[in-house]
Amino acid sequence: MTTLSAATERLLTTAASLSDDAWAAPSLCAGWSRAHVLAHLALNAEGLGGILRGLRDGVPRTMYVSEERRDGDIDDLVAAAGPAAILDRLRSAVAGLAEVVDVATVLPEGTTFERTPGGRQMSANNVPFLRLREVEIHHADLGAGYTASDWPPTTATSFLTASSRQYAGPGFHVVATDEPARWTFGTPAEGAATVSGPVGPLAWWATGRDADGAVTSSAGALPDLTSA
Repeated sequence: MTTLSAATERLLTTAASLSDDAWAAPSLCAGWSRAHVLAHLALNAEGLGGILRGLRDGVPRTMYVSEERRDGDIDDLVAAAGPAAILDRLRSAVAGLAEVVDVATVLPEGTTFERTPGGRQMSANNVPFLRLREVEIHHADLGAGYTASDWPPTTATSFLTASSRQYAGPGFHVVATDEPARWTFGTPAEGAATVSGPVGPLAWWATGRDADGAVTSSAGALPDLTSA
């Protein structure tokens, strides 16, 4: 079983365990219920599957028509379908993505797709990792017992590496307290802060989320990732 398929199975197990009332409860994503998060994960799988099918068949497409349509489709699915229907849609979507996910490994290196027409270019070769981030981060966003501390260390480490490469703010160091790993965010000056904590909470914090005291900085205040 691949890392992505294992993460997906954990997500589906959590989703299937939720009562109808639990689906309607707020998630950790501001303004979204758990149903919104799971609807997003269904539509995200459909979008990524469509990207890979289009590239395989020589008919490139975008992942979403627009950001507004993406948000509207999530709202519409939640409004029109109950938990059972959304869960079925999610199961179908992840099965469809699994059928084509290996296409990403045989595409020419550097193949890209547009998230929206004329929008950000994204790596098609990296689709399995993009989906893994969606699954693991939003599984924790459900606030249903699964947290970043439950992420496999290799997964959390890969998320931190990706976050460090994307970061463009004032430099600082990151050190895991439970794994032999460290990262450099930006270009730290002499005496730059060192952020430390368990690798899971560190990776969670590096997405811009609240690590609830599990991550600390030698400078006292944690770096502001929202301004980077």
